[in-house]
Order: sequence, then structure tokens, then C-alpha cells
Amino acid sequence: MNTLIAADLVGLDRIVNSDPVAITFFIGYMAMFASAVFFFVERSSVDGKWKTSLLVSGLITGIAAVHYYYMRDFYMITGTSPTAFRYVDWTLTVPLMCVEFYLLTKPFGAKTGTLTKLILASLLMLITGYIGETSGIDNNIFWGVASTIGYLYIVYEVFAGDVARLSKESNSPELKRAMFLLKIFITLGWSIYPIGYMVLPGNLLSGVFEVSSIDLFYNLADAINKIGFGLVIYSVAIAETNKMRKVKAA
Repeated sequence: MNTLIAADLVGLDRIVNSDPVAITFFIGYMAMFASAVFFFVERSSVDGKWKTSLLVSGLITGIAAVHYYYMRDFYMITGTSPTAFRYVDWTLTVPLMCVEFYLLTKPFGAKTGTLTKLILASLLMLITGYIGETSGIDNNIFWGVASTIGYLYIVYEVFAGDVARLSKESNSPELKRAMFLLKIFITLGWSIYPIGYMVLPGNLLSGVFEVSSIDLFYNLADAINKIGFGLVIYSVAIAETNKMRKVKAA
């Protein structure tokens, strides 16, 4: 009991002393939780074919909220990076973000083969990234290269593959605008993850900045990317729903 009390006091001390990493764990948890509630509630506002997209958005932010709850406590007590928790979160949420690309383009002809390739690429990126982060300095560059291959394939699909082709062929300006925003998330928002990996000791950017600050960047990037993804999907769903209702009314 005394050990638990002492651990709680250490965690509170991090907040009192304005530890930015601890604060972003709190912000990340609350932001993800609130977003999940929003996406689940707003499912009733969109046409049937978009309800699954908002469900997945709610699942992404909801799963992240649960993991951030535990990552927050882990960091508060130990002061170290919750690497295992974070990769469990990513292994669940990143493939779901790939599902969002499929759902977004499904009304315009997307095939399940595209979804399969995106999910496999995301799993390659995450599994090899976790091995690289936990296997020691001697191996992290090799596994980092393997992880980057998965990431680059997702970038290819969004910019030049099936996802890009379907968005260009569609007659929906809302979809094209959404794909433009999602491309920004993929290239700029997701880039923090490989950059954070390369800052690890023995890697290509080792020493550029403190490894202890990686969680700060990861937390902010997670909130922006996951909530931002959902909001982009929501904007398309609302726009397409309103368009459909106007057609029916006419």
C-alpha cells in the first residue's frame, strides 16, 4: 500500500512540476475519449453507407483513449516510455486507419484487395518497428528499413495507387478534398513516427534531440492524426449525406 501511495505522489509531482510529457498523456487521453463519443453520437446524422466509417473513427479514438489511460499511468509511475502499450495501440489503430481509406473510396469502387494490401503494409511497418525498438542498437537500423518499406507502400497507395486512382475518378469534390487532407496526414503527420524511431541510440538521427522527448512528439502526433483522420471522414460523410438528401427532396 505504501508503495502505491509513493508511486501516486511521484506521478502527481510530474504534473505539479509541469512535465510536458505527462501533461500530453492527459491531454491525449481526454481528447481521444471526447472524440470517440462525438463520432459514435454523430453516426445518427449521416447516411447509412457512411455509418461504418464513423464507427471506425470512433473505434480508433476509443481504442487510443483506453491505451492512453494506461500509458499515462505507466509514465506517471515509472517516468519511462510505455513502448509496449504504444505499439499495441498502433497495431490496432493504424490498420483501422487503413480501413478508413477503403471505406472512404468503397462507394466509388474500392476493392477488398486494396484493403488487404494496406493492412499488410501497416502490420509490416508496426511489427518490424517494434522489433527494432526493443531488440537493441545492433539491429534497429535493419528493422527500421523494413518498417519504412511498409510506410512507403501506404504512401504509394494514397498518392499513386488504387486509392489515388479512385479518388481522381470520382465525381465527388468532397472526396477529393478529403483525400488531399489525408495525404497531408500521411506525409507530414505520420512522418513523426519514423523520425522518432531514427532518433533512437545507434540510429541515423541519434543525438539530434533527447530520446526522452520522443513521447511528447508521439502524443501530439497521435492526437492530431487520429482525431484529424476522423474529422476528415466526418466532413465527407456529412457533405455526401446532405447532397443525397437534397437529391431526394428534389
